[in-house]
Amino acid sequence: MTHGDNWGWKARIGMFIVASEAVPEAEWWAMAPPHVSIHAARVSASTPWAGWTGDRTEVELADDLERGARQFAQMRLAAVVIGHSSSSIVGGAGWDDAVVRRLAGMLPPEIAVTTNGLDCQAALRASDVSHPFLVFPAWFGDAVLPKGHAYFAERGFEPAGSMRFDPGRNWRDLPPARLYPEGMGFEQDVESLYRQIRAQCPRDADGVLIAGTGFRCVGIVQALEDDLGRPVISANQASLWHCLRLAGVRTAVAGYGSLFQREPR
Repeated sequence: MTHGDNWGWKARIGMFIVASEAVPEAEWWAMAPPHVSIHAARVSASTPWAGWTGDRTEVELADDLERGARQFAQMRLAAVVIGHSSSSIVGGAGWDDAVVRRLAGMLPPEIAVTTNGLDCQAALRASDVSHPFLVFPAWFGDAVLPKGHAYFAERGFEPAGSMRFDPGRNWRDLPPARLYPEGMGFEQDVESLYRQIRAQCPRDADGVLIAGTGFRCVGIVQALEDDLGRPVISANQASLWHCLRLAGVRTAVAGYGSLFQREPR
């Protein structure tokens, strides 16, 4: 008798994630359908993970990205994603497409390449969301918040409002940049996040987008959708869904929001 071994015979997906984070893999494995495997390459570079050349026509990949791409090239993957909301947001106009081109040139042609920014856009379109309520993690600094707002507005998704998660009194006195190094990433309170989103979501928002792949939240996506009556999209949910569709996998995924019943447009 054989037992399940998590072998990705339907699809293997490679994801670049922040070196010190555990959330992306945990959430992806929770949501992934049978026979799809997840393979992570860790990145310790500063944001964004690829820097523009002088004329801003191409990007140079961080060393960790180059090394991971060379390894992924040998793994017979179906898709690869830059699982980092901040890089897409901070990279500026054209960054997502430029980094996809650069990575695609290093990988076999059968491997689809995407970024978390592109995945979130695809998820918003598929969910008919044009005025999302943006939810940012507590560790997104003051300078990143307006860039996040502008990133989606400039791509046709005018935010109905936004909030940065209040991490509570045990963390509130720390500046955003210190929260993850001090351990908040491993002590995230999803019940408090649920209450804050439900209380602050504007009536004119036609959906919710929770940015940040290190932001633990997929466990409350379905509950928020049920209560708010609107689509709720998270960074990791969007990237897994988009990678599955790019890989041609349409196995049903239940309990993590209506996105998994939709198709890209």
